Amino acid sequence: MSLFARPPYTSEVTSFIEQLKARKPTLESEQRAGRALLWDKSLDRQALEDWNKARVPQQPYVYQAKTGA
Repeated sequence: MSLFARPPYTSEVTSFIEQLKARKPTLESEQRAGRALLWDKSLDRQALEDWNKARVPQQPYVYQAKTGA
């Protein structure tokens, strides 16, 4: 054993999360389902490419009216 060994430490936040998971074992699966619902989407690469090609470039001074040309 080392002279500098410290007793195991867990922060208040870690303790809280562990208690929360112990009280509600389905928490992680619910979080994953929520993430899948909002974030884990497959992209249509062709539609994204078409969207970017159809983009109209913005003029440098948005509020200035176009003159001439």
